[in-house]
Amino acid sequence: MSSQPNGAWLTQDAYDRLAQELAELEGPRRTEIAERIAAARDEGDLKENGGYHAAREEQGMNEARITDLQHLLKNAVVGEAPKDDGVVEAGMVVTISMAGKERTFLLGNREIAEGTDLEVYSSDSPLGSAIYGSSVGQTIDYTAPNGKSLPIEILTAKPYKA
Repeated sequence: MSSQPNGAWLTQDAYDRLAQELAELEGPRRTEIAERIAAARDEGDLKENGGYHAAREEQGMNEARITDLQHLLKNAVVGEAPKDDGVVEAGMVVTISMAGKERTFLLGNREIAEGTDLEVYSSDSPLGSAIYGSSVGQTIDYTAPNGKSLPIEILTAKPYKA
């Protein structure tokens, strides 16, 4: 099996979209929330002030998303789709046969397939790490999180195209 990259694989478009979201969250959005907190604080008793508590909760969610995006973008592997060589790696749409059922999904990061109905598995997930580096036609012995051992056949592996 090939070794997996340290960061999430992102298309250039996905990277740019996330960088734009981060700039919005760190700038105008952060300022807007801080202004709402200050205005609510000026209203007086904070125990009874629903607007203050809602704004503080929103601030926490905004800061958490900023942290997630900073980490994702800092560690991202940005580039074109992988080679169309039938080897399972991040950025590939993979079809497998598992327990008599076919499943098709993107191996990578959910941010890449935003706006599609394509299922996404991380390369670090149990299934993703089990099939990473395998080739079309290969059968992998996969131990599911419930401990059950299942054979998985790699049927197709094609580069994701947005």
